Amino acid sequence: MARYRSFRDLDWPLLIITLIICALGVLQIYSATHDTKWHSAWWQQIVWIVVGLGLMWIVTSIDYHTLLGQVPILYCISIGTLLLTFAIGDVVFHSKRWIAVPGTRVQIQPSEFAKIVIILLVARYLSELKSDEISLRDLLKLGGLVGIPTVLVMSQPDFGTGATYMPILAGGILLAGLRWRYLAVVAMVCALALPAGWYLLKDYQKARLVTFVDPSQDPRGRGYQVIQSKIAVGHGGIWGRGVTQGTQTQLRFLPVPHTDFIFSTFAEEHGFVGVVVVLGLYFLLLMQVVQNAQAAPDRAGMYICMGVATLLLFHLLVNVGMDVGYMPVTGIPLPLMSYGGSSTFSIFMMLGLVINVRLRRFVT
Repeated sequence: MARYRSFRDLDWPLLIITLIICALGVLQIYSATHDTKWHSAWWQQIVWIVVGLGLMWIVTSIDYHTLLGQVPILYCISIGTLLLTFAIGDVVFHSKRWIAVPGTRVQIQPSEFAKIVIILLVARYLSELKSDEISLRDLLKLGGLVGIPTVLVMSQPDFGTGATYMPILAGGILLAGLRWRYLAVVAMVCALALPAGWYLLKDYQKARLVTFVDPSQDPRGRGYQVIQSKIAVGHGGIWGRGVTQGTQTQLRFLPVPHTDFIFSTFAEEHGFVGVVVVLGLYFLLLMQVVQNAQAAPDRAGMYICMGVATLLLFHLLVNVGMDVGYMPVTGIPLPLMSYGGSSTFSIFMMLGLVINVRLRRFVT
């Protein structure tokens, strides 16, 4: 094995932290579902993690410069699969997001894998700029390229996943150097677009935003999830109720406790101390990704790592904020802990890109 692909050169701290977070997620999935129709979810999550490790290794084995060279093809494939979702996708929870794999019970969510393509797209575009500042033309062009999959995903409708594409773009252009007057124009356009965007939302999405402001307006309907989630977090106290002992979780007051609201179930059963530990692990993971960005051999590698870091941070802030009532319920999973195959695969592949950049530091 070549020196830059030896096991010794892998980012072991990043990998170990990742697996610890995954283990906590599997434990919480088991606790939240052990006496429900989803009782086998914890075992399925282990399978997803093992497959994710395999995908991570594959991603690390392909030089990221080669992947950057294939961005046009990857982008077209991504757009094609998103369009295919409209034609043959399965409708679940009002959204057509998943494509069933023929002959199996497995469903793939193309919008999750589009995140990887967008990270590579932004990294390639910005690394090829000839100046230290991004021009208005480049800003509009890159915004349009990212905007196409964003609109397609939001039209499924899946506002949460579509919203995760924007931080990748925003983080990239800020690192590339954006003039303040351009930033002011973007902010003004976004402010003017908000009223128009309200009319583009589905009725249930509007209801989510209204109940976010005041969940007590509909405590048995749209506000139910947020109210029960906040109760679960409060019940945890300092040390938590213990595994399989959380009342809100085990008595099924909290809907889908192994996906969107897994942080609430974890907080109830492991308390403030457990929350500090798991948030500390996420902090260490993010710092490890940022460290790899600082040590990247070129600008493209730096943009890849920072794109991954920005996306992980956005996921973390929105999911935790959603569970404690500070963000609207958007269906954004907690990275590496929430149950789900496509989300787990995409996160492992993104971390594989980070390790990929790290490994190429040793290429002379």
